[in-house]
Amino acid sequence: MNTNINLNQASREKNNAALSSVIAAVGLTMLKLVVGITTNSLGILAEAAHSGLDLVAAIITLIAVRISDRPADGNHRYGHGKVENLSALFETLLLLATCVWIIYESIQRLFFRPADIDPSIWAFLVMGLSIAVDASRSRILYRAARKHNSQALEADALHFSTDIWSSSVVILGLVGVVLARTFPGLSFLQQADAVAALIVAAIVVYISFQLGKRTITALLDTAPPGIIEKLQAVVQSTPKVRNCHRIRVRPSGAHYFVDVHILVDSKARIEEVHAITEAVEQAVRKELPGADVTVHPEPNTPAHRPTPSEL
Repeated sequence: MNTNINLNQASREKNNAALSSVIAAVGLTMLKLVVGITTNSLGILAEAAHSGLDLVAAIITLIAVRISDRPADGNHRYGHGKVENLSALFETLLLLATCVWIIYESIQRLFFRPADIDPSIWAFLVMGLSIAVDASRSRILYRAARKHNSQALEADALHFSTDIWSSSVVILGLVGVVLARTFPGLSFLQQADAVAALIVAAIVVYISFQLGKRTITALLDTAPPGIIEKLQAVVQSTPKVRNCHRIRVRPSGAHYFVDVHILVDSKARIEEVHAITEAVEQAVRKELPGADVTVHPEPNTPAHRPTPSEL
């Protein structure tokens, strides 16, 4: 009963965090788009496009979080956790697609089609507001992601945190334009807005590749670094476990599936073996809370001792 309550509470917290991300993304996208069009700032338009994709990503995250919390069924024996990993991969592709447009427009304005930019006070106010909202959203999302081990929420938090840096770069670009108009000797800063957009694109590309790498790693069922050795040490320290081998760890969204083979006394009664496996499951869950653990006990005889390849 308590387990169901905890799962329901976790699901509500994850959904609330994802929903708040959607609401914030809607507001920021509209504000940046309006100000970017009125000021003709490519930096702000780039940020509007970035926020627009963040909105799409936030909606995908909200859907993914809700689907991933569904229990296992006849066709999905391991649950629906991989949906979170797929949503994070899709978000990565969206961000990379945006970068292509930003880089193209920046090159056009730098070398072929200069544009007149109006760095009004509204541009600075919107970008400042964007930084404040992004900082708040990223903290909330990171907190929920760490608490519930949600890669989808972590990806969304990563988007908002990168927006803080990219918005700061855009503000610097607008400052450059203002300085170029105020001081003729600094006319080269007139292109600062387009350069700022390129820097935004570079930041997004870097973050996208990092996120994509982690997402693909999860989809390929790669175990977290060092976890096999850690689990082996924990299991072998469990009373009456003679040996621990063939440990497999499979991440799926916010959850882990663990298979462990152990050697026990060949003369142990079935009740005693069952108690040992229960103790092993508890030991594994201390390292990976909420993990689905399968323990395969084997008799400690020469025929069942693990070979070097199984260790």
